[in-house]
Amino acid sequence: MRVFACSDVGRTRDHNEDAFLVTDLSNGAPIAFPQIATQTPGNHGAVFMVADGMGGAAAGEIASSMAVDVVLHELQARWIGSSSPDPEAFAKALVVATSEANARIHRFAKDHPEYRGMGTTATVAGVLGDTLYIAQVGDSRAYLIRNKVARQITKDQSLMQRLIEAGEITVEEAEVSERRNIILQALGPESAVKVDITHQQLRRGDILVLCSDGLSGLVRDQEIADAIVGERDLRAACQRLIAEANERGGPDNITVVAAQFDGAGLADAADTDQVGHQTFPVADLEPPTDPITPGPQPAYRTSDGILLGPPAAEPEPPRRSGKTNTLEIAPRRAAPQTPWVPPLVPLIAAAILVISIIAYLFAKKP
Repeated sequence: MRVFACSDVGRTRDHNEDAFLVTDLSNGAPIAFPQIATQTPGNHGAVFMVADGMGGAAAGEIASSMAVDVVLHELQARWIGSSSPDPEAFAKALVVATSEANARIHRFAKDHPEYRGMGTTATVAGVLGDTLYIAQVGDSRAYLIRNKVARQITKDQSLMQRLIEAGEITVEEAEVSERRNIILQALGPESAVKVDITHQQLRRGDILVLCSDGLSGLVRDQEIADAIVGERDLRAACQRLIAEANERGGPDNITVVAAQFDGAGLADAADTDQVGHQTFPVADLEPPTDPITPGPQPAYRTSDGILLGPPAAEPEPPRRSGKTNTLEIAPRRAAPQTPWVPPLVPLIAAAILVISIIAYLFAKKP
């Protein structure tokens, strides 16, 4: 595989709340990217991850960095030590690691009220042999580029995706909707999440692209494919994609991970190959660290990156992430948050007030 990854703050944000990770799981060490990395994954495969933090102030940066940190740590503990790695165990490890990241972020926010509302998306792609497995929570995307065509192989966990599937809105309408930033799941706001786990057979020459919505929200699928195949190498392609997103306003952080797969261990692509969102069944999952709360409510991300919804809850202080910068948590004043208020509360309060006034007036009559 040849891989490159980079992240940019964009044109309007003052700090970067995205995080990414690339590692060969044979040794578990994160790969840095001053240049393109070329290597053959070992028996335990490789992992690529993008996390898009949210929550305002530093909370989003902490959440995404914790997600990368915990996923790497859990895979090191649960998977790298396995003597006989197999596909189902690998997929299970990806799901459990992602769920544990959610639990840690949830606990951390509960222990630190100043970070109430923190959360992050997580798209974790693992390659084992000739198969790609993806664990996803949120709306960061994975694309597979084959024969110069990009196909989305994840499914956005968003309000717009739900409306598209219900036939209530078209893809074109969703792209310009004021509610396009509303997501239905993220790591952190709830004590448990449902991790979407899918798989995809790799072919010789396939290119995997993971990205935050700072790219996918501005650059269309085929434009991503054109940039990837139109450049001399993956580094130039990733930099071109970031430049294109910034030229269109750069309203959000932009992160891109691109990996190209080649070699005799992969078959050539065939017309009968299925490319897209394909669920991978994983049985006998371990229970989450925290008890599952019934009926988790959606998490809402505003265009400013603020997560609104039921109060978030907790993880322990973050370990080192796979990024090159060290993250330290210092005491800080709580960032202003918009409280979540059930829509019926104002109506009920108004009705009580009116009834009280009428009762008072009748009581004053002789």
